[in-house]
Amino acid sequence: MAARGCGGVWRRARQCGAGRPGPGPAPFPRRQRAVACNARGGAVPAGKSGLAPWIPVVGLEIHAQISSNSKLFSGSQVQFAAPPNSLVSFFDASLPGTLPVLNRRCVEAAVMTGLALNCSINKKSLFDRKHYFYADLPAGYQITQQRVPIAVNGSLSYSLCIDNKMSQMVTKTVRIKQIQLEQDSGKSLHDDTRCQTLVDLNRAGVGLMEVVMEPDMCSGEEAAAAVRELQLILQTLGSSQAVMAEGQLRVDANVSVHHPGEPYGVRTEVKNINSIRFLAKAVDYEIQRQIEELENGGTILNETRAFDSKLGCTVPMRDKEGKQDYRFMPEPNLPPLILYDAKSLPANMNHQQVINIDWIHERLPDLPSVKREKLVEQYGILPEHSFTLLNEDGLAEFFESVVNQTQMKPKKVIGWILNDLLSYLKQHSLTVKESPVSSFLLADLLNLLEKKEISSTAAKQVLVELWKGEGKTPLEIVKEQKLELLQDQKELEQICQAVIDGQENE
Repeated sequence: MAARGCGGVWRRARQCGAGRPGPGPAPFPRRQRAVACNARGGAVPAGKSGLAPWIPVVGLEIHAQISSNSKLFSGSQVQFAAPPNSLVSFFDASLPGTLPVLNRRCVEAAVMTGLALNCSINKKSLFDRKHYFYADLPAGYQITQQRVPIAVNGSLSYSLCIDNKMSQMVTKTVRIKQIQLEQDSGKSLHDDTRCQTLVDLNRAGVGLMEVVMEPDMCSGEEAAAAVRELQLILQTLGSSQAVMAEGQLRVDANVSVHHPGEPYGVRTEVKNINSIRFLAKAVDYEIQRQIEELENGGTILNETRAFDSKLGCTVPMRDKEGKQDYRFMPEPNLPPLILYDAKSLPANMNHQQVINIDWIHERLPDLPSVKREKLVEQYGILPEHSFTLLNEDGLAEFFESVVNQTQMKPKKVIGWILNDLLSYLKQHSLTVKESPVSSFLLADLLNLLEKKEISSTAAKQVLVELWKGEGKTPLEIVKEQKLELLQDQKELEQICQAVIDGQENE
């Protein structure tokens, strides 16, 4: 189902985490695979009940907006923050007689993403109609892939720190159940003051990839690390810009808790989380809320909740006790999506009219995990430093540019990049591309330091001046402020002698 900005009608919670009595629905389906519950593999300790420790279970559904000039089934342009309802075709508005035309770019992006996530690509996938009523869904149904999605059975490896120590990292893997193509919905803007809802259909019909992860995670930290790695992969592939602040990556988290040896507990779904930091907080809060509710004799309802970032808690949105009948049916206006590989591609087929899985696979760029390995191997930096370089957009390229322009060893350059450059950028809320100090200027400064023309203390003084962005070079600043190290031994001796003579006169 397409992720929404505000789905359903809000019900005011009595207080954050307040439980409500009532019988619980059927438990979360039990999986055969054992799941570790944190970086060390332990479970949440037993609470006041003194029973066995609790085991949290976390699964994610992630909606990634595909980077495409036009929508999934129409030629309408895709543009963030365009004037409301300015990018809506007749098909997007569901006018009678309009038909969907599949966007090739969206299919290629989904195949590319599936291959990067070690999925099996279905050579034949199907489109379905998912019926439900919502004001921002003009047709009354969403075109999605319910029966046979485009990619299945993949995996994503991600790393996380132990006890928040970058030097102690562990690699984990979450299984990818499937990746499916589907339409996004429009956006409902609720005006409580005027008691009305306005609908913007600019987003209606935009292509989405829904990445469904199996419940293999056990904490907010794990969920956040997995989503961050997925975000990096999508951005590396170019299949999605994955900017969460612009709604290009939205996460639904399914959370439950149970005791060892027992069936999985009743799950709740926390919808539309738009920040990795909020995801970690929402999952951890929901785990703790469920544990406290159960230990106080309450029950967990199968419901949809939202994370209130201001209050730092999840709040109820709507119940899920009654299973909604979406009346899935095959999409009658779209034939099966047929893909090929090198072996199955017919000799007389027009290559421009089909999608070749092998052709896409051969052109996959280096993924973040490979880039990190290359950075460590090529420059001799610590593995944890490679994570920092890739986690900041453009920082790895900046680092390599500096290294290529300076005589300083990469191990020393990385210190200036992470301790000085990155600290300044974060302090002033700037991106790497917005840095007033270019890679050329920083390399020029480090060359002066490496040649011992200035001291490290002087170099930091020069860097402070460079941040002002006045267009001066490091050498010009050094000369203006007379920060050079003295190289002439006779001149140094004369200075020392003058100091000594001055002391004698006193």
